[in-house]
Amino acid sequence: MAKVRIGILGAGAMGAAHAAAYTDIRDASVVGVFSRDRSRARAIAAICDAEAFTDATTLIDHAGIDAIDVCLPSAVHHAAVVRALTAGKHVFCESPLALALDEAQAMRDAARRADRLLQVGLLMRSVSAYQHVKAVASSGEHGALLSVATWRLGSYLHADAPGHKAHYGDPSTEPMTFDFDFIQWLMGRPRRLSASAVRSSRGEPGEISALLEHDGGRHATVMASGLMPPGSPFTVGFRALFERAVFTLLSIFENGPPRNTFTVAGNGMPPRPVTLIERNPYQVELERFVDCIHGLTTADLLDVERAIEALALSKATQRALLDGRPISFTSA
Repeated sequence: MAKVRIGILGAGAMGAAHAAAYTDIRDASVVGVFSRDRSRARAIAAICDAEAFTDATTLIDHAGIDAIDVCLPSAVHHAAVVRALTAGKHVFCESPLALALDEAQAMRDAARRADRLLQVGLLMRSVSAYQHVKAVASSGEHGALLSVATWRLGSYLHADAPGHKAHYGDPSTEPMTFDFDFIQWLMGRPRRLSASAVRSSRGEPGEISALLEHDGGRHATVMASGLMPPGSPFTVGFRALFERAVFTLLSIFENGPPRNTFTVAGNGMPPRPVTLIERNPYQVELERFVDCIHGLTTADLLDVERAIEALALSKATQRALLDGRPISFTSA
């Protein structure tokens, strides 16, 4: 089986993570890495023994490339993805797919016209703890899933924070989209969404809580913050409450891979660790992308439609904050 030849657009932290992941994927090889900064392109290209490019179009049009991996800022995803699909390349795009629904839908339509694969980095679906809770919910071994709470707490909105990201918007998109996808993966589409926010010093939403109401009295809460004190670690987690058990994940990111605590409590037992086989989730999702190109697995798990559905909840959160009232959906 011939290796899938990859071109990576972007030489930031995500480009580096993807470049490293591809080195452990037997059926893929990275041909080139793009950045307008040649030194950065060279640094990431060195990880995977690839060529550095400073012109994105040259890399996209390269005859020796089968697929493009987009690790650029979200605001420019649309242009890069459509250009790559039009050039006949398969595409993997980081989340969020876009910042506007019409752009995300146009990317999907471009993939259909080109008859090419468009997969999206819905990363939580490749993280072992999230996969475990999905499997438990599907099996019913602990009864029905009643509620889920997620949180994603960072300091990126502070200009002096080590993790400041000037190109990020309010928490409804970059941080919350991942958890909106997780909730819909577990519980399906909500019937109503309401939201509230703490404002930053500039008057913009800085910490947002969204409440998703589902059929049968089930609900989910999604919280994201960019207002944590500078220097505090980025913290991610969830609590999934079933009829007979509760699973809790806490992940703390500080100078390297996260420190994870994943527990289950139930049946009169105190919380105890859940032991899982941990894999690099970037490698898991990119390996699936490569397998999809080879026709070895289905494309539904990371399909562009799932990314559009998650983005729709981000946009609904923005509308709920702007209008000051809940947003209802036509069907659950």
